[in-house]
Amino acid sequence: LGPISGQVMFAVKEGIRTGFEMHKEANSNFQVRLCEGIYLCQLQCHVDLHSGDTLGKLYSVISKRRGKVTNEDMWEGTSIFTIDALIPVVECFGLADDLRKQTSGAASTPQLVFSHWEILNENPFFKATTVEELEEYGENGYETSYMKNNVARKYMMLVRKRKGLDSGEKIVVFAEKQRTLTKMK
Repeated sequence: LGPISGQVMFAVKEGIRTGFEMHKEANSNFQVRLCEGIYLCQLQCHVDLHSGDTLGKLYSVISKRRGKVTNEDMWEGTSIFTIDALIPVVECFGLADDLRKQTSGAASTPQLVFSHWEILNENPFFKATTVEELEEYGENGYETSYMKNNVARKYMMLVRKRKGLDSGEKIVVFAEKQRTLTKMK
């Protein structure tokens, strides 16, 4: 495709940028939101009635990765527990290893199927401006409290870092002049 593909990507990028700018001008309270993919995760877990803590560890892995359990069933006549959960695609990297470690191999390899798109309800560019926000987060407190827990900003910064774009992060925190230990002659 060569130069045509570059022209198409440029046209799409400019169209999206123009759409954002027009929407921003039309709505004064316009806020940016990120959209994330969601997997339907199907798990099977062998429940041992004597050890008992396997399901608790399985649920903790799912909740740690921002998952929501939608269905849970136990197969009749067996000790196999089936769980359906919705987990963000980004959080699924390393899920199988984490499940295997936490449940000591009792949980099966997760079956991941794309389910839907979901909008993150956090603004990745949030800045405290109103009196209430400044009282809640302080002058620069939002950077330490809110921004550290802002999932949308975390995902945006990970993508920017992966693509080599500026993420506003200082590479050298404490720079010192290098000294040699030998005397100059």
